[in-house]
Amino acid sequence: MTGSEFQKLQEHDVQLLLLSHHSADPAVFAMQFHGHKELPIRAMAEQLACRQKAVKKLPTLSQHNLLYTPLALEQSSGERTAAYKASLMSGKRALDASGGLGVDTMFLARRFLEVVYCERDLLLCAVVEHNLKASGINNVPIKNGDSISLLAEYPDNSFDWIYVDPARREEGRRSIVLEAASPDVVACHNLLLQKAQKLCIKASPALEISGLKKRLPALQTIVVVSVDRECKEMLLLLERGYHPDGPVQVKAVCLNADSDEITEVAGGSGDAPKVVAVAVKNYLYEPDPAIIKARLSAVLARDAGLQFVNKSVDYLTADRKIEAFPGRTFRVVECIPYKPKSFRAFLERHAITGASIQRRDFPLSAEELRSTYRLRESERAFLFFTKDAPGHPLCIYALRCFPGDEAAPSG
Repeated sequence: MTGSEFQKLQEHDVQLLLLSHHSADPAVFAMQFHGHKELPIRAMAEQLACRQKAVKKLPTLSQHNLLYTPLALEQSSGERTAAYKASLMSGKRALDASGGLGVDTMFLARRFLEVVYCERDLLLCAVVEHNLKASGINNVPIKNGDSISLLAEYPDNSFDWIYVDPARREEGRRSIVLEAASPDVVACHNLLLQKAQKLCIKASPALEISGLKKRLPALQTIVVVSVDRECKEMLLLLERGYHPDGPVQVKAVCLNADSDEITEVAGGSGDAPKVVAVAVKNYLYEPDPAIIKARLSAVLARDAGLQFVNKSVDYLTADRKIEAFPGRTFRVVECIPYKPKSFRAFLERHAITGASIQRRDFPLSAEELRSTYRLRESERAFLFFTKDAPGHPLCIYALRCFPGDEAAPSG
């Protein structure tokens, strides 16, 4: 989107045309109105594509007359994670130091008397100004420029919270290392906490947890967030004055896109030992990816009375079905030692022609297994390839349990 296209997109007639074609195929729309030189057709087609994506990512915000840039929409928080993040912060004044499309800003605006939005891209600032007005949000002053330079202009303690989502895309590639992002929150650690008592950093869910405390001395809490079993982001919560040697709490937060339900598992390093089962039991459990990433499967197992299939993977087992388990639940049909020569007979005995192949700590890849045994995909039948408690190759044939399924154990 160019500056002139942005001006055109705000015109009343253009907005009405976009609304009347909200479900149209953008390419078909562009062809239909080709030749209408008075209209910004390319930008309108782009807006239609963005708006159709925004309906899923931003279900309530997209009901307003918003404008987007494709990259900003792609990189923005979804509503579910934005709402959760905002629930962690409150006060009189906050700074969104990496404004982007302004989704996080809009949710923070409900929690603070004022939220300062800062963004280096001048056009994006104009887009967000339009979107704030369309959404009826009037407590967000917009600052165009570099957030670290901007902070130097504010006196210490100007904000209750600073929220920063460092740009991780450099030269077309994404980086997960904090020091490689912009701004470099490790280098700016002290400055940020001079300007605000508390700091929330959004990091990649692939970021390695160990060693973070050494690089961010005021780190108090690490929160790994998933939505519908997909890890979305990691939140690093820092507080000025928190002791560099103080413990770091780790939390896994599992969200659902279509409800306000939240499941939390919290703990710290070494909070619970791994208890390994002698054998796989009637039910197999795979914790939510946020729980696995946060290394809290042992805490979950302890609290739910589960045991591990082996010491190296996060497969859990029990004789009973646990309702509302944070992750996936499977009813075990049969568990056998994996032996290539006899495995085909096992598949034939159970008439398995299709299965979802899951493997952890197993010598063969899922692709090799699927090719070797010519298995189709399946949403219900699963073959788990791993190792048993002593470390021998193992295959678990199990059926996925869905809400409303009978809780009867396998025969």
